Amino acid sequence: MRNVRGLAITVLALVVAVVPLGGRVRAAEQGGAPLVFPLPAAPAPVDPELARINQSLVRLADRLRPALVQVRRVGGPPAEAPHPGEEPDGRQPRRGIGSGFIVSPEGHVITNDHVVRGASAVEVRLHDRRRFSARVLGSDARTDLAVLKIDGAANLPVMRLGDSDGLRVGELVMALGNPFGLEESVSLGIVSRKASRAGAAGPGYQFIQTDAAVNPGNSGGPLVNMAGEVVGVNSAAAGRGSIGFAIPSRVVQAVVPVLAVKGKMAWGWLGVSISDVELDAAAAAGNKPPEAGALVRGVRPGEPAAKAGVKPGDIVVEVDGQAVKDPRDLQQIVGSLPPGKAVPVGVLRGGRRETLTVQIGEAPDEVQ
Repeated sequence: MRNVRGLAITVLALVVAVVPLGGRVRAAEQGGAPLVFPLPAAPAPVDPELARINQSLVRLADRLRPALVQVRRVGGPPAEAPHPGEEPDGRQPRRGIGSGFIVSPEGHVITNDHVVRGASAVEVRLHDRRRFSARVLGSDARTDLAVLKIDGAANLPVMRLGDSDGLRVGELVMALGNPFGLEESVSLGIVSRKASRAGAAGPGYQFIQTDAAVNPGNSGGPLVNMAGEVVGVNSAAAGRGSIGFAIPSRVVQAVVPVLAVKGKMAWGWLGVSISDVELDAAAAAGNKPPEAGALVRGVRPGEPAAKAGVKPGDIVVEVDGQAVKDPRDLQQIVGSLPPGKAVPVGVLRGGRRETLTVQIGEAPDEVQ
């Protein structure tokens, strides 16, 4: 150790020797004239508009970071796999560490379900380095959302939820989190798409897609607009973090209050497997392919759809008075209905429109 320390001191002395103080930096001579880098007498001029934008971004990050937290699993089995759409890239995050953000002065924190799922205990680290234990008030695998409550803290800084429906493609957004355990990282990008499916298996809603860097450890962190409002919760990534997917704040506003009180969501359920309407499948069922709808591929015996008479080959075009555009739309509509409610379901069968009455069931845990 002593020899290594002596070598380090020698190297440092050599570096200092070739960087003299003054108005220029002189590199070590390589058998010829030294390479000289004159230092500017004054900073280069900056376009006032660019300077204003730069300072606005700095102020925004400074304002948001105090309400950003690091979420650490303490005990329990290893963290669950990332939400559909997230891809491994060979770099490993610090195990059991994710992100979250405070939404109430009393210490309610929003994060991802897959960050805390199965944890025996959760620890939250604040911007000011304080650490608190936190309780999981509720979580939901289908939306990948969870609500924590910090014990023993009050008057905390908060982030405000915004309107994800008002986002426009091309709009600037900022992603905050703790990627790879690197605390309070900020990345900037734009909204790339507003209706991204992020994988074959989906939660029944469509993600906000962004090119703001999102990597393992960012999960549960906020995606904010330029007003500093949370418009999404970072949940998944693809392309080695170059494409991020966030849960829309519209979904957060609907789910989080229920999780905070009841601990879980009760999602509506038909008991069918569905797909996009395909020309050949529709023709085989005797239907003229409609412009919208969801094709029923299979019906689970004994489930609500089967009891109501729904059959494979039916094309669902309306539920409870709401038009069905595609399979994802059907998932959203049915999922939002309360279990036990009887609703009319419009289907195309053999080229004719029929209306069936279905009593909505509750989705089992394995399909949440």
